Amino acid sequence: MVLLLAVACGVAVGNIYFPQAISPLVAAGLHVPPGTAALIVTAAQFGYAAGIFLLVPLGDRFPHRPLIAALLSVTGLSLLAASAAPGLPPLVAASALVGVTTVVAPLVAPMAAGLVADDRRGAVTGTLLAGSIGGMLLSRAAGGTLGEWLGWRAPYVLAGAVSLLMAAVLARTLPRTAPPSRQPYPALLAASLRLLRDEPELRRSCFYQATAFGAFTAVWTGAALLLTGPAYGLGAQAVGVLALVNVATMLATPAAGRAVDRRGPDAVNLVCFLAILASAAVLALGATGGVPGLAALALGTLLLDVAMQSGMVANQVRIWALRPEVRSRLNTAYMMCAFLGGGLGSWAATRAHTHLAWPGVCTLIATLAALGLARHLLHTRKA
Repeated sequence: MVLLLAVACGVAVGNIYFPQAISPLVAAGLHVPPGTAALIVTAAQFGYAAGIFLLVPLGDRFPHRPLIAALLSVTGLSLLAASAAPGLPPLVAASALVGVTTVVAPLVAPMAAGLVADDRRGAVTGTLLAGSIGGMLLSRAAGGTLGEWLGWRAPYVLAGAVSLLMAAVLARTLPRTAPPSRQPYPALLAASLRLLRDEPELRRSCFYQATAFGAFTAVWTGAALLLTGPAYGLGAQAVGVLALVNVATMLATPAAGRAVDRRGPDAVNLVCFLAILASAAVLALGATGGVPGLAALALGTLLLDVAMQSGMVANQVRIWALRPEVRSRLNTAYMMCAFLGGGLGSWAATRAHTHLAWPGVCTLIATLAALGLARHLLHTRKA
């Protein structure tokens, strides 16, 4: 069941990442500037943050099986609608709707945490996150390749069909769960905001992930513009191939989960922020072009991916320990902040690349990592 849930997380999460690889194709197909076409990425990220706030609290109110199956079904239909979009505005709107409804991963994680012993949560969280990472990597690779062959609409059709298939599988196989809360919907929404106000450790985890995930979305939004721009002159398929280099991240996150179980979340967070800072320096060499530049991009994105995902395991294990009876609402607050940071990172990367090219994107990544590291060191000093 854990493996099936990991696959479900990968399918759902992939829906908001494959547009990173095909945004240059969208620009060419709809005759808009590349920076403007990147709005489909930003819309999906902000839509995901909205979906987390509006829909994930329902995991504490309704059984998981029908809720998850229904959301994946709506996601599949929205992706098919996006594939038929006649222009950029309806495509951006459909991308936002896909982001809102493809929130399976933040619903599955607290459900799985409630099904295992306390000393297994890090390992299980790492396994689910590995599934999400697989979805990120494969969706970029498949999206870029399929888009090059058949046009930018084809990846949306494939993603829609896979989402509908996964909805049918989960509707038959998910375990039956009893909702822990009978609170009305407005109270569930308010609870997530109250938890942010009342739980300092939740706020700290949210800030850590917002900065790390902002750096993550910044590098992939910027990488698509760099690789398809004059420095390299490659196609959208190159973005997907670069993403596949980071398949090692899938192996690293379960190990990070075990490290969190042994050493605690704070030790893992410290290493992660230092690694993101180092990745910014390596990524800056990508501006040199050619084989050395591609090697720097591969190494830098791998380092950043491993660091961000490992930090996510640490942060989630920290918040699972706060209040077991409200895990979905804790995860709502946490993931909402993370993807707000991701949306801002994507938006800022587009602006940085427009005005300062690739060095501006790398400076943005380093700045976000420095903010997270400073917050962590301040907490350590106070403790």
